[in-house]
Amino acid sequence: MKKYITFLFLASQFVLNAQIESNSNSVEFKVQEMDTPNATGLELPSRKKPSLSIPLEERDPKTTMKLGEDDGEALDITKTDGLMENISDKAPKAFTKDKEPSPEFGKDQYLGEVKTGTQFVSVQYRDHEYVDGDMIRVYVNGDIVQSSIYLGGSFSGFTLRLDEGINKVEFEALNQGASGPNTAELHVYDDNGFIISAKEWNLLTGSRAIIMVVKEDE
Repeated sequence: MKKYITFLFLASQFVLNAQIESNSNSVEFKVQEMDTPNATGLELPSRKKPSLSIPLEERDPKTTMKLGEDDGEALDITKTDGLMENISDKAPKAFTKDKEPSPEFGKDQYLGEVKTGTQFVSVQYRDHEYVDGDMIRVYVNGDIVQSSIYLGGSFSGFTLRLDEGINKVEFEALNQGASGPNTAELHVYDDNGFIISAKEWNLLTGSRAIIMVVKEDE
């Protein structure tokens, strides 16, 4: 029995050694040296660097382009002409005084007739020239509705509920302020906020500006 086992062991060792020897084969690569010149690549033609300005000799003589040249005095945004000053009861520089009083301002001025189908209108007025203390009195169909009103630089006024037919609105100049005639701008708006009349007046003391507001059937 021991002889049989020894034989099998020797036989397996022989097979194993044979397999190892058979797998030990290797592949060899031969290096072949070749003489080739060194590659230099493609050479692009030289170019000038781009310029952000046009040479003087290539400029269009019709243009007025002046690159890099001084154009004179720089813009000063801090300067002002005084028209944007927001000072209460002070007129802008453009309105330093009213128009000169003339005899034509000494009579009543008719501002026309406006028709509307609305129930009421908004009557607004202001001194649109030099704010110099002009004052007025307002009548509607002969009745005083505003006894003494100072005309400032902003609009002020009242809401007028209209009677059927003609509504006569009068503005009496109580004074002429510090200069010129009594001056005002008048706006009338319907109940939808749309302006239906825009007028102006120039009055001497005691004279009136008159507008007719006619209420039509809706």
